[in-house]
Amino acid sequence: MIIAVVDDLIVCSRIRGAAREAGVPIRFARSPQALREAVAAALPSLVILDLDAERLEPLVAVAALKGDPATASVRTVGFVSHVRADRIAAARAAGVDEVVARSAFAAELPAIVEAAT
Repeated sequence: MIIAVVDDLIVCSRIRGAAREAGVPIRFARSPQALREAVAAALPSLVILDLDAERLEPLVAVAALKGDPATASVRTVGFVSHVRADRIAAARAAGVDEVVARSAFAAELPAIVEAAT
């Protein structure tokens, strides 16, 4: 299972399509609390985070995920505008395993999702 902390409808659609192609179930979480609830329901193999979506508090969400020994090993991939060096550094400090430029995310998405199977 993949959990995506994303609110952009186009990106949600792309992630949903890639997950469907790979045969991987997907859930969307729109807050750190929703992510905790989704993880409690079923431990995911991957969490995808839109690091530009500050209202979703992706850094809070990943810090909580990585701070819990039961979920610390869950792989996380965040995508962000390549010009936001501060956000990239903050994401890495919070524990995001892989940070991808937003411009490259769509091209890399099938491989990212396939790795979650």
